[in-house]
Amino acid sequence: MASLVARVAGTFMAGGLLAGCAAAGNSGLTVFADPGRYQFSSCENLANQRKSWAGKEQELRLLMEKAEQSTGGAVVNVLAYKADYVAATEELRIIETASRAKNCESWQSNAAVR
Repeated sequence: MASLVARVAGTFMAGGLLAGCAAAGNSGLTVFADPGRYQFSSCENLANQRKSWAGKEQELRLLMEKAEQSTGGAVVNVLAYKADYVAATEELRIIETASRAKNCESWQSNAAVR
């Protein structure tokens, strides 16, 4: 039984560390997103993807804020939301980079809002 508890605790700690490392800094390194995913996407497709990922990111941020208000909210955030939130922010960063590289007009207005 103690072995199972130790494995479960180790898994949660590793997930928390991974999510924390993924959120550190604003470097080009990504853990959850593929940097070349949008290389061949059109500006219109990039705008649609940005809208979708921005909605997911906002939804997760609100869920994380709500969870923080409850007892054990930090644990819930790490277990349930942090990895998905980091993935969404990485996708948004990659989409913005691809939009800049393609000289898409819409990325500027959306980047200024963030």
